Amino acid sequence: MNPVLPTWRSAGRTQRGQARPRNEDALLDCPQRGCWAVADGMGGHRHGDVASQWVVASLASLSARGSLDQRVSAVRQSLQGVDQRLADARRRSGATGSSMMGSTVVALLLENGRAACVWAGDSRCYLWRERSLYQLSRDHSLLQRLMDERRLTATQARAHPEAKALTRAIGAHSPLRLEVLELSTRPGDVFLLCSDGLYQALSPVELGLALSAGGPQQVVERLFASALHTPARDDLTAVVVQP
Repeated sequence: MNPVLPTWRSAGRTQRGQARPRNEDALLDCPQRGCWAVADGMGGHRHGDVASQWVVASLASLSARGSLDQRVSAVRQSLQGVDQRLADARRRSGATGSSMMGSTVVALLLENGRAACVWAGDSRCYLWRERSLYQLSRDHSLLQRLMDERRLTATQARAHPEAKALTRAIGAHSPLRLEVLELSTRPGDVFLLCSDGLYQALSPVELGLALSAGGPQQVVERLFASALHTPARDDLTAVVVQP
C-alpha cells in the first residue's frame, strides 16, 4: 500500500507552564504520515521530559505504509517498546515510587475517511463536529474511576486528595494497557489532541469556540490566547487536525 498522502491540515504548539523549570510535554505533528500525538511527562517524576520525548520520537519513526489496522498495531508495539525502555531505565537507576520515569500519550491516526485514537493516561482527544464537542478519549485517572464506579459524586471525586493520580501511563504501570477508539471521519471534522494543562485551563464552551475559529493554526492560536489568560501553571500543548 502506498504511503499516506499529505492531505491533512494540522498545527501544533507546546509551551512551558509556570509550575516547573522545564516543559515536560512533547508533541508530534506529522501530516505527511497521517499521525499526530501529545505526550505529557509525569509531573513530579524524574526526567518526565525525557519520557515524553521518547514517546514522540518512537511514534515519529513509524512508517506510513499499511492499513489503518496495521498502523494501529505498529503504534501499540512502539509504545510497548517505550514502556519497556522506561522500565529498564528505572531498574538500572534503582529508582522507585515518585522517582519513576513516565508519560501519558494520546495519538491520532487518519486514513481515507477513518480515524483511530490510541491513548494511555489523561491527555485527551476531542472531536469538533457540526458545532458539537465530543471527548473521544476517556481519562485513565483515579478521578474518572471514582466517577465511573459512582462511589463519589463528581464534586467529591474532584476534591479527593489523589484525584489526579493516573491509573495508566507509559513507564508507570505494568503491564501497559492502551485503549483504542476507531471512527469514521466526516467533512468539517476538527480533532484536538491536548495535555491536561490545556483542557483544565479552558471550559468546553471555550474549547468549542476555539475549534470553530478557522484553520488549524488559527485554532491553536485561539486556544493558547485563551489558556494564557488563566494562571496556566501546567505545561500547555495542543495539536489541531482537520482531515
